[in-house]
Amino acid sequence: MNVFWSSGYHATSLPDLVDATQLSRSSLYAAFGDKHGLFLHALDRYIADALRRLDLELDSRKSAMRGLQDCLAGYIARTSGAPGKRGCLLVATAMELASHDPGVARRIRHFFEAMQSRLVEALARAKAEGELADGVEPPHIARLLICLFEGMRVVGKTGQEPRTSEAMVRTLLDCVSK
Repeated sequence: MNVFWSSGYHATSLPDLVDATQLSRSSLYAAFGDKHGLFLHALDRYIADALRRLDLELDSRKSAMRGLQDCLAGYIARTSGAPGKRGCLLVATAMELASHDPGVARRIRHFFEAMQSRLVEALARAKAEGELADGVEPPHIARLLICLFEGMRVVGKTGQEPRTSEAMVRTLLDCVSK
């Protein structure tokens, strides 16, 4: 996963993967079929890890707004400094492969649908708890958050300062919160 994440799919060579996995070429083929199979496995792992992290941040045992704040803080951390410059495997893959690889496109679409579902659920809880401003609709804000998160991922590649993202997040929360 890290090799693909650092280099991208096309720039990753089979020798790079053999070195990273410490598998022989024949073992790699036996386990994953080919480079593309290994890549899909790595992408699936990345997506599963991202959704687990989102579930932890939005944990229903805390207030919905606290969970959303934790989620936003997590994105600020992941899009600032060295992690921000590294970028996001999902965003890089969407840009490199999704337009011509149906398997990749399906995985990325599934990720965004799962993410949106989790955010809608948290925002609906926030609304039920009286924490959202009147007229704020959870599905619309969830989609806005996804665009914000992924935009932060892209802008993070430029070395944006965390305080810029923090100000943007505060502005958004001020608009949607009571």
